[in-house]
Amino acid sequence: MEEFIIVFRESLEAVLVVSIVIGYLVKIKKLKLLRFVYLGVFLALLGSVAGAIGFYQLFGNFTGTAEQIFEGITMLFSSVLIFYLIVWMANKKNQASLALKTQIQNISTSNEKLGIMFLVFMSILREGIETTLFLNASISSQNGFSLIYASFGIIAGIAVGYGAYLGFRGLNLKYLFNISSALLALFAVGLFTRGIHEFQEAQILPVYIEHIWDISYILDENSFAGGVIKSMFGYNANPSLMEVLVYCGSIFFLFIFYSKKQMVSKKI
Repeated sequence: MEEFIIVFRESLEAVLVVSIVIGYLVKIKKLKLLRFVYLGVFLALLGSVAGAIGFYQLFGNFTGTAEQIFEGITMLFSSVLIFYLIVWMANKKNQASLALKTQIQNISTSNEKLGIMFLVFMSILREGIETTLFLNASISSQNGFSLIYASFGIIAGIAVGYGAYLGFRGLNLKYLFNISSALLALFAVGLFTRGIHEFQEAQILPVYIEHIWDISYILDENSFAGGVIKSMFGYNANPSLMEVLVYCGSIFFLFIFYSKKQMVSKKI
């Protein structure tokens, strides 16, 4: 299920970037540049696919301890990056449109075709790279990948982004971003804890107490419901002491962070 959330969020951000660029070019009546926007999108999609294939070829064949270490590093790095992006978007989402328009204005007239194409290319490619990294960590944490969820994520992201471009009044993008940010934050916590687990299995981090409890007889993580919760929120039916401490500590940190953010926003 997290494939849907990840791909939806990244697809939505990519579509919104393209929508802002297209909308601004239409507004300033530079319709001839639209073809370079589409070209930038096409090249970025090719680059994202090529990057994903290259990433798999380089890092997809580890086995044993090397695999555990690589997966642990990927999970930890991805979880930190996800949380950083959530924080960055929370602080900058109201300025995103203005920043893009400023970038378009700063592109010199002589190089505006290549400038527009490069701006769109880099914006979309960044989302593609993030998607590859996050999905790889997700696949490692749940030992599988759902193409159906990922496909629905792309469709939903494009549909919502296109709806925003058309100016649907009932489309609350702020609400959608807040919900997806909350789910991604919980996913990042589970991913971070799972990364700790991989380092424990590789015997890099100590275990201390291997199993604090075992409730697999109540909800087995290998069952359908347990698997969904595991992939979404890092559920473990028999966690170690360090996993419990890391998970609770991460949740506490998130709670403190969002509480302070709410207090600051109320003062403003």
